[in-house]
Amino acid sequence: MTVFKMKWVICEEDAGLTIKAFLKEHGISKTALTDIKFSGGSIIVNNKEENVRYILKSGDVLKVSFPQEKRSEGMIGENIPLNIVYEDEYVLVVNKPAGMSSIPSREHPTGSLANAIIGYFETIKLAATVHIVTRLDKDTSGLVLIAKHRHVHHLFSKLQQQSSVQRKYIAFAEGTLLDDQGVIEKPIARMPDSIIQREVNAAGKYACTHFLVLKRTGLFTVVQLKLETGRTHQIRVHLSSIGHPLIGDDLYGGSLELLQRQALHCNQLSFYHPFLKKLIELKQSLPEDMGQLLP
Repeated sequence: MTVFKMKWVICEEDAGLTIKAFLKEHGISKTALTDIKFSGGSIIVNNKEENVRYILKSGDVLKVSFPQEKRSEGMIGENIPLNIVYEDEYVLVVNKPAGMSSIPSREHPTGSLANAIIGYFETIKLAATVHIVTRLDKDTSGLVLIAKHRHVHHLFSKLQQQSSVQRKYIAFAEGTLLDDQGVIEKPIARMPDSIIQREVNAAGKYACTHFLVLKRTGLFTVVQLKLETGRTHQIRVHLSSIGHPLIGDDLYGGSLELLQRQALHCNQLSFYHPFLKKLIELKQSLPEDMGQLLP
């Protein structure tokens, strides 16, 4: 099985740094270093194993191998086809269908995106567990970013905090939104006595959603949405709060007449790639069930 590895040729600017200091500058945490040292990883300089106190010289070739990741016993790999939109040695981007959970639950231990990812990793002989960077609700379709290693996930979590991972959604909102564009800023909290449902609540966490009207059909409005925050059910709660719930979102007041799931699709994903040092921009067309509703 393939484990995650990183390699650098030390430049003049980094000469004199210890391996520990150099790796810290490259986002490898103290916890990750401990894991490398005690759980089967390795630090090699010029084909010789060294410890983190080694002082680097210009031209040194530093290779770090991370230990094989351990999967939880309940994580089962399944041969479920994945619609892969982008892939390299660090990340995977898939187009998730509506009706598929991102992760398994006690009641539904199989059939999730995570089960499919594990199955795929087993096929390509990658020794990794599941690291979903951008989750989607079960009945939301669209682009999902997955890291192929814990360290990659760690770097993307930092990028998310810096707004360097961006998503845009297409939604069908009931009725006619009169404003061509706008911002919904309303705090969101868990609804009392509910594990799942959220609500706009002054005591909740700040949430901000930008919207742009793309089309008005008479029955519903096609809206493009961009989130500044990532609260649970944010789009669904915000649109419902202004009187325009998503078609098919009966949890928040939407009708099931036209669609049996919330009409929400993540159609754009962009991120700064921390290893390739470039912006990756991906788009995905509407799924068939939403596309059929357009006049």
